[in-house]
Amino acid sequence: MPIENIPEIFIKNQKVNQDIFVYDFKMISDVVKSKVNLGMNMFSFLQVGKKQVHFAGKSVAVNKDQSLLLKKGNWLWTELLDTEAIYYCKLFFFSEKKLTDFLSKYTSNVKPYKEDVPYFVIENDDYIASFISSLSSSTFSNHSYSNALLSLKFEEIMLYMLNKYGHEFEYYLHSLISKEISPFKNTVESNVDSNLKVEEIAFLCNMSLSTFKRHFTNEYKEPPGKWFQDKRLQKAKELLQGGELKASDIYLDIGYNNLSNFSVAFKNKFGVSPSDISS
Repeated sequence: MPIENIPEIFIKNQKVNQDIFVYDFKMISDVVKSKVNLGMNMFSFLQVGKKQVHFAGKSVAVNKDQSLLLKKGNWLWTELLDTEAIYYCKLFFFSEKKLTDFLSKYTSNVKPYKEDVPYFVIENDDYIASFISSLSSSTFSNHSYSNALLSLKFEEIMLYMLNKYGHEFEYYLHSLISKEISPFKNTVESNVDSNLKVEEIAFLCNMSLSTFKRHFTNEYKEPPGKWFQDKRLQKAKELLQGGELKASDIYLDIGYNNLSNFSVAFKNKFGVSPSDISS
C-alpha cells in the first residue's frame, strides 16, 4: 500500500499559504487503514461518515458528532461512508510556526501534556458547527485577504478550544511542538518575515555575529545571509502574486533598504523583475 503524503497531495498546482490552509475532502468509497504521512498538524472536522485513526499503538474513532486535532506524524486511518454512500470532512492544516506564534501570544509556559497522546477529541457543539460551516477551501483560495482571514479563523477555533477545554487543551497544544525545535531555531524562524538584519537576529539569540553564523550554518547547512534572502524573496513573490501590492510597497518589509537592490536580487533569483509578477 503506497504512503500518502498529506497535505502535499492536496496542494499540487495550488497557490496556498504553506503555514495554514483549508481543504474540503470528499470520498465515495471506503478506505481501510491507508498509510498517511501527515506533515502538518491538522483539525479533521468530520461532517458525514466515520473515521478511525491508529498512531504508534494508540487509536481513536469518531463520527460526525466529534472532531479531531491530529499531531503530525505517521498514521493509519480508516474512513467509512455513511448510509448515503458519502464521506465528507473539512481539513484545517497549520504549521508548527503558526502554532508557536499562537502559543507565544496567548498562553504561558506550561508543562507538556503528560500522556503525550497524539490526538485530541473535540465534542462538537453549536459554535463548532457554525465554525465548520464557515470553512471552505474555495472561499479562502479566491479571496484577496484569504491569508488574513485564515489566520483569524485559526485563532478563533484555538481560542474557543482553550475556553472550552481549559488547561487540558493548552497542555496538548504545547505537546505538539517538536522537541527538536530549539530556542535558537524558534528565534530564527520567527524572524523570517521580519526586516531584521542578521546581526540583529544574532543579538536576539544572545550570540556574537561570528558564533551565530557558525551555529546557523551547522543547523541549516547554508550561510544565514543566503538563507534569509531566499526565504524573504519567496515571501515577496507570494505577496506580489496576490496582485494587491507592488515592489515599492514591500521592499522595506522584505529587508532591503532601497527598491533597486530588491529588484536586482529578485530578478537574479526568479529570472523576472518584480513588476513582471505584479503586473
